[in-house]
Amino acid sequence: MTGQYVLDLQEIDESRVETVGGKGAHLGGLSRIEGIDVPGGFCVTTEAFRLIMARTPSIDELLDRLAHLDPDDREGTRVLGAEIRRAVEETAVPDDLAAAITHALARHGDRAAYAVRSSATAEDLPTASFAGQQDTYLNVVGPAEILRHVSRCWASLFTERAVTYRRRNGIDHRTVHMAVVVQRMVFPHASGILFTADPVTGDRKTATVDAGFGLGEALVSGLVNPDVFTVRHGEVVTRTIAAKQRAVRALPTGGTREVEIDPRQRERPALTDEQVVRLVRAGRRIEAHFGRPQDIEWCLVDDGFRIVQSRPITTLFPIPERDDQEKHVYVSVGHQQMMTDAMKTLGLSMWQSTAMVPMHEAGGRLFVDVTGRLASPASRAGLLDMVGKGDPLVRDALETVLDRGDFVPTLPDPEPGGLPGGGAPAPVGTDPAVVTELIGRSRASVAALERDIRTKTGPELFDFLTEAFEEHKRVLADPLSIQVIMAGMEATWWLNDKLGEWLGEKNAADTLTLSAPDNITSEMGLALLDVADVIRPWPEVVAFLQDVRGEDFLDGLTGLAGGPEAREAVEAYLDRYGMRCVGEIDITRPRWRERPDMLVPLILDNVRNFGPGAAEQRFEQGRRKAWEKEQEVLSRLRALPDGDRKAEETKRMIDRVRTFIGYREYPKYGIVSRYFIYKQALLAEAGRLVRAGVLSEKEDVFHLTLQEFRDVARSHRVDERLVQRRKEEFRSYRTLTPPRVLTSDGEALTGAYRRDDVPAGALAGLPVSAGTVEGRARVVLDVAEAELEPGDILVTSFTDPSWSPLFVGIAGLVTEVGGLMTHGAVIAREYGLPAVVGVERATRLIRDGQRIRVHGTDGYVEILTD
Repeated sequence: MTGQYVLDLQEIDESRVETVGGKGAHLGGLSRIEGIDVPGGFCVTTEAFRLIMARTPSIDELLDRLAHLDPDDREGTRVLGAEIRRAVEETAVPDDLAAAITHALARHGDRAAYAVRSSATAEDLPTASFAGQQDTYLNVVGPAEILRHVSRCWASLFTERAVTYRRRNGIDHRTVHMAVVVQRMVFPHASGILFTADPVTGDRKTATVDAGFGLGEALVSGLVNPDVFTVRHGEVVTRTIAAKQRAVRALPTGGTREVEIDPRQRERPALTDEQVVRLVRAGRRIEAHFGRPQDIEWCLVDDGFRIVQSRPITTLFPIPERDDQEKHVYVSVGHQQMMTDAMKTLGLSMWQSTAMVPMHEAGGRLFVDVTGRLASPASRAGLLDMVGKGDPLVRDALETVLDRGDFVPTLPDPEPGGLPGGGAPAPVGTDPAVVTELIGRSRASVAALERDIRTKTGPELFDFLTEAFEEHKRVLADPLSIQVIMAGMEATWWLNDKLGEWLGEKNAADTLTLSAPDNITSEMGLALLDVADVIRPWPEVVAFLQDVRGEDFLDGLTGLAGGPEAREAVEAYLDRYGMRCVGEIDITRPRWRERPDMLVPLILDNVRNFGPGAAEQRFEQGRRKAWEKEQEVLSRLRALPDGDRKAEETKRMIDRVRTFIGYREYPKYGIVSRYFIYKQALLAEAGRLVRAGVLSEKEDVFHLTLQEFRDVARSHRVDERLVQRRKEEFRSYRTLTPPRVLTSDGEALTGAYRRDDVPAGALAGLPVSAGTVEGRARVVLDVAEAELEPGDILVTSFTDPSWSPLFVGIAGLVTEVGGLMTHGAVIAREYGLPAVVGVERATRLIRDGQRIRVHGTDGYVEILTD
């Protein structure tokens, strides 16, 4: 019976999490590493916890009440948690369990002092550390006190912070069980924390050591500032020695107390450099054993280190896997595509299969390796110029890596030679027919895909997709399409540069491109205004939509006055734009066609905030502003020296930008149109596998790569543990913030604006749409929850085309991610909205409802009210 309830640390390894919890499993693993000294002890297993829970009165009712509490009800959580803890602590420990614990104490010394530590089954895991969520008690002496503190550890599973943490991580209270570690106390000269990777930058080559005198509780509780040592390549490279006025010491009779440190000792380092380097060397052995960076608690006793805890550092952004030891620099794809959320496995795999360059996965995101381009001075300049135009923070992050001089090697430029194919292609003429031809080609390609994929199932479907992806890439790489996109962007840059030089105008192209033709994304926003025009006259339909719950609401329109007309308008909109959605580069995200109810709040906003004919009025208003700006600019240019030539060149560029800039959004529309067709075919295949009993549910395939999905379709076998593991990984990845630039050492760089033209207290960003506007900030993280009124300024992390319908009703835009030619910038200019993008932490620094001023011409945001 003893073995059921108590296990010695030496009997445990990392595979026993369900029996001894995360902390116990890690301590057992630590005790098996050669050269690592772990104080002896034992674990009271989760079986003992289950026994106590089964004997705790009303526990099922209490847990039911806890599960049904509103997640935001902090007071309810606090009160109910205290009631559960009290019930657990008051439950008597059965005699056989108490005997098992006291026998284990006798083996290790029942008169010794012990640390009694909670060890939950959802603690110290690779995806959720739960650090500090349950309780630890130090210097506990005597069997009676040990038993009392074991009960307190069981109860600490239901502290307010532990319950809240589980909710935030989507963990069911009933699935988590508590073991307790009882470990011999050590009475150290010094103690602290070792991080085997820099917890701030993520650099895996840099270790940091926090150290103080006495027990580590003084550091953990914030009682004292620690000495901080940074170690790289086996050397202390920086040290900060704190004035340590207090320490926590153990009392002979049990418990701990704070003590004053002798003034002569306060500014003495808690460790020597030699000891720090030795500690880091031990940490590297621990890291190698567990296979990932560790957060390690240590104690120094008689010049020897005792390790009392080790857990994974769960806040580090993962590094792309490589099969070499070379250094690599990666740029985030999500920051270019305006989708920095984590993607599911199939979404990542599909984007990799259809992308024009190799992409590497880490943390549920994709990255491009730019090391080779940075290494050559010729390609380096072009890369920095390109990314700088899109996002200056990416450029700054790359330059930060380059400035170190030792990370990216400098390679010789390639031998000079002519361009392949006899030179550069002839520039495309300013002809709207070119855009019409490209759009026609794209539509024909999508129609052919839709026709040809219908009959494909099983392995044949995946063979067909392989060919379809080649056509997908051919459309993306169409030289004429690329020429047109570049022509529009280059004309924009030319106008901004030349009119800035000649007239002192900042971002003049922003006004000159208003209501440019052929912009599929801005047309999408205006088209939803037309849908509102159909619905607005029918009160029954409006009332029905206000209570819509669920995706099949279209059927409910049929019997209402005006319902058939409303349904026809929504269906027509979905036929044109139903393949779009938030995060549309991830094939696994639900599309508007699949979840048309996602459009309802946007339609109702348009019904409430606009009158009939708003779409046509807005487009005409923008077109007129652009024409008036053109006349003004040309008139002012003609008054300058050599003015006729300048005006003629400018007129040519205005015509060029208005002809081509709208097409910039169309290739993405073509990609997403193809993605929806791929998705429908793949889900149909998943449905067949569900009916055959191979899969539990269709969406399980979202957690497989395309190749794994192909294998399942062929073999009719699926690894359910793999699917479950991927689901858990995805949940953990969603909590991570991806960096703009990531190195193979794990360093995450976000870049900085190095500007002196931003007022004190203002938030710097990238100016992408000219003008200044003041209004109420609406911080929106989910487009479905947007409640905007005319004059509001939208503040969000990023936007993609699915957000376009919101743009028709706002006065300005602030985003955390974006560049000059990304979606939010293009549509903001199209609608004439002052916009600043790339504002780091905007959704946290700006509170919903605050009054702000957006300086879209100069690139900063002022917060006007507290």
